[in-house]
Formats: sequence, structure tokens, C-alpha cells
Amino acid sequence: MPVINSVSAMADEVAAWRRDLHTHPELDFDVHRTAAIVAEKLKAFGCDEVVPGIGRTGVVGVIKGRLPGDKVIGLRADMDALPIVEATGKPYASQTPGKMHACGHDGHTAMLLGAAKYLAETRNFAGTAVVIFQPAEEGGGGGREMVNDGMMDRFGVHEVYGMHNMPGLEPGAFALRPGPLMAAADRFTITIEGKGAHAAQPHNSIDTVVIGSQIVTALQSIVSRGVDPLASAVVSVTVFKAGEAFNVLPQTAELKGTVRTFQPEVQDMIERRMGEIASGIAAAHGATATLNYERGYPSTRNHEDQTAFAAKVAAEVSGADKVITDTPPVMGAEDFSYMLLARPGAFIFIGNGDTAGLHHPGYDFDDSIIPVGISYWARLVENAMPA
Repeated sequence: MPVINSVSAMADEVAAWRRDLHTHPELDFDVHRTAAIVAEKLKAFGCDEVVPGIGRTGVVGVIKGRLPGDKVIGLRADMDALPIVEATGKPYASQTPGKMHACGHDGHTAMLLGAAKYLAETRNFAGTAVVIFQPAEEGGGGGREMVNDGMMDRFGVHEVYGMHNMPGLEPGAFALRPGPLMAAADRFTITIEGKGAHAAQPHNSIDTVVIGSQIVTALQSIVSRGVDPLASAVVSVTVFKAGEAFNVLPQTAELKGTVRTFQPEVQDMIERRMGEIASGIAAAHGATATLNYERGYPSTRNHEDQTAFAAKVAAEVSGADKVITDTPPVMGAEDFSYMLLARPGAFIFIGNGDTAGLHHPGYDFDDSIIPVGISYWARLVENAMPA
């Protein structure tokens, strides 16, 4: 079953929706225009139920098949953009300064809307499809908020599936794997308190710049010497703030950064070792260091049975040679992880071709993959709940 003919016929219409969303990007939970458009279209498609305000500004649509069935399948797309100045030069480029759809959520939303339209028209399945439009994926935890708002129980979702475009992967190809697909994303701040002094009198100081530099270097030993080489982890210091004058040794310094892991035990070990290293080095110099470690999105872990099913559906749409079933995990994070903690399911990548990378000012979603993505969603529902 390749791309569905009726889906191909609506490709230009869906691309127009996508470009309108691209022109008017919205951030975090402040996706009121986008959510209103989604709700309006779902109602126009004839969805059996359309519920806004789930997880603050999320929208859920319910589509019942033409035959009764107990199974309920959830399909999720994200709606929010990024605080980036667009540099694509496209005629539909962002009209909102400092905001841009640089991760393709406009395409994700448009494809799921296209799938909702198709499913509401055909209803060639026995059961219920629940289309989930989520806010605040880019750091706000909208997936967590929708789950905490009782979405899974309220709509009786049994399994849940997500999809994200991937630059560098052939347009319309798919990639996924069972188990950990994307990393947990944590953030940290280390505050160092020393003793300020004139830069010409360093013997009167407890130099927080020197201490901070040693901490930065020592933190790199956590992964190289503390993590099994067959496992994966990242510790990156991305901010080092200390002082403002060329002739003053600062009293305080601050380090910030991110930690990426796949296994909870590795995550726990890294947090513990960071605190030990920072406080130990600071103490050796007569200073103090305080670690503030914040757990972010958990690792996105695909369930084995649902991953095999998603791969089978993808192969029906694009061909088995276009589906990578053992793609390497990536260190990026995704809050669809909260939905996979609540219900079994799978997250899949769809190729976006040779484009700029995600979160890049020159990125744009490839509209040619829209029929492929819609067909994947449609076939997933029809195969999971055959009429």
C-alpha cells in the first residue's frame, strides 16, 4: 500500500495549511492562533469530539470508525515554534520577529490535520482514533502537561504514536528503533563562591575563574572514566560567567550546561559525581561550589511490539528498503517521552532530505513528504483497528 491516492490529492491543500502556520509561529504554551485553527478544522472535518484546553493549550480530536471497536489509538503532533530569527528567504517566512518554525512542528501539525481529515471522511477502521495536538514541546513540557491533565484516561487511549521529521534522511524514508531512541535532557548550574581581589594581587583572592576552569575540565572525566564505553552520555558546559572588569578577580562564578543520558542509573551517577567534583575542587582552593541539577525530559523509549508495528506500517507506505529499523539513538530530547511512559507506543523519524538542520535559521520543512506522513498516520490507524 503506497501513498494513498486521496491523500496525494489533498497535498497542496495541506501544504498551504503548513505554510500559513509557518508564517505565524507561536512559542511554548502561547499557541492560541494555531490551536484555534486546529480546533476549527477538526470540527469542519466532522470529528465526533473536539476538545481544546488539554494541557493548557493542547487540542484533542476524536474520530470513531465506521464499525465499533474497543481499541483507541492516539496520534500526536507538536505545534510550537522556536525563538529564532528566520533566514530562509521563503515567501511564507515568519512574520513574527524572533520566532520561527525551525523544527518542523508546522509540518507535523499539518500532516496530522490531513490525517484527521482523511480518517473522518473514510472511517475505514473499527475503533477510535484520537488526534493529539500538543503545545510547548520545545522545553515547556507540553506532553507532560497533557498527560497530567488526564488525557490518556479521559479519551481511553490504549497506544500512542508520534512522528518527527529528520534532516539528512531521504525524503519520505523512515527510521526508528525499539528501546531508547532519544536522550533524557537535564540542565545544571554550578555556583562558585570564592574571594574577590584586585587582579594585580591574586594572592589576596580565592580565584573563582581558576576554580571554575578546573571544574569544567574535571567534569569531562565523568563520561570518559565513569560511564561504560558501550553506554552513551554527554556532559556539556555551555555557560561560564565570572566578572565584568579586566582588572578584578571575581568573587563568584557560574557554570551552566546540559547532561544527556539514556539509562536512569547513568543519569543518577552523573548527577552525584558532578556534585562531588564541583564541591571537592572548590574546597581544595578554600571556596564553595553548589550544584543545582534539574531533571528535564526523560529518555524517549519505544515499546518493542508497537515499534515493530510502526515499522511494518512505514514499510507499507514507503517500501521496506526505505525503513531503518535499527537507527542509532540520538542525543536530542523529546517530550513525547511522557506519553510513552503513560502508554505503550512508538516514535518514528520521517526523512526531510538534504535540508538545514533542526533549530537552524535556514531550516524549512519539506512539503513533498506531506502525503507520506499522512499516509503513515492513516495506515497506522486502519491496520491497528481493521474494519
